[in-house]
Amino acid sequence: MKKFIMNKEIISYLIVGVLTTIISISTYFAFSTFILKSKSTMVVEINNIISWIISVMFAYIANKKYVFKSNKKGLKEVRDFISSRIFTLLVEIVLMYFLVLIINDLIAKVLIQFIVIILNYILSKKIVFKKTI
Repeated sequence: MKKFIMNKEIISYLIVGVLTTIISISTYFAFSTFILKSKSTMVVEINNIISWIISVMFAYIANKKYVFKSNKKGLKEVRDFISSRIFTLLVEIVLMYFLVLIINDLIAKVLIQFIVIILNYILSKKIVFKKTI
């Protein structure tokens, strides 16, 4: 088993992940507080999807440029990134659906982000920005 080492890539990923999470949570908060204020499950999910779209746009650019330093051109990388983020969005939606029934939606959103950050790193490292030899 490989020993986990905090290297520059992981530190950069964590910084970008924190910034992405801040963007995700703050846009969710802004929409749920000022635009779509209802706490119905449907409105919660709409606000969650809006925050997801904005944070994924930021995350792709930041991960490509600062974390994985990818020089790849073309749409495959973008497609793989969006596909992996759709997968983790589905995980997030399912978890939000159930957690908002038992805890505050903002607390649920924050807790779920820890799971999403780990899944996104693994998918980005192993699939999206995989180094070719």
